[in-house]
Amino acid sequence: MRREPRIILIGPGDLARAVAMHRRCSTQTLWSRYHRAMADPRTYLPTLLARPGSVHLAARDTTGRIVAVAHLMPDHSAVEAALLVEDAWQGHGLGTRLLRHLGRHALTGGWATLYGLVLSGDERMDAILRHAPVPVHRSEEYGTVTAWVHVPDLATALPAGRRRGFFRTGRG
Repeated sequence: MRREPRIILIGPGDLARAVAMHRRCSTQTLWSRYHRAMADPRTYLPTLLARPGSVHLAARDTTGRIVAVAHLMPDHSAVEAALLVEDAWQGHGLGTRLLRHLGRHALTGGWATLYGLVLSGDERMDAILRHAPVPVHRSEEYGTVTAWVHVPDLATALPAGRRRGFFRTGRG
């Protein structure tokens, strides 16, 4: 049985590991995340990882390899969450863990709304959203579901001791 991956903060200095993880993902997994065919990850990940005000997390396995990434990107009074879990690690609760970490970041960042864009019928993302500790609201338009939560609701759903200092920020 594999040890649970460690959640860490990442940034532009982690580009090579993030690119390697994207390359291990299937076309279907990348489509589920980006909702379109994607070029070489070296062309879009540098901009994403350097986006001002954003928070980027990764799950690293015991070898130090990134096996999942999560992003929290400011959008006016709301903040967008995005997840990508490598195919071999899907179905093990890693997306749910990452989404909870993003929710805590949104709470401590003072955001009003946390949202994500999901393809209609994406069963894996539906499963992750079912594990949210607060009601998830949804609207669908043209095959894309916008799922959102009211961030202040997270304050009552998260234990007080887990709202701050909720993950290790070390890179080791």
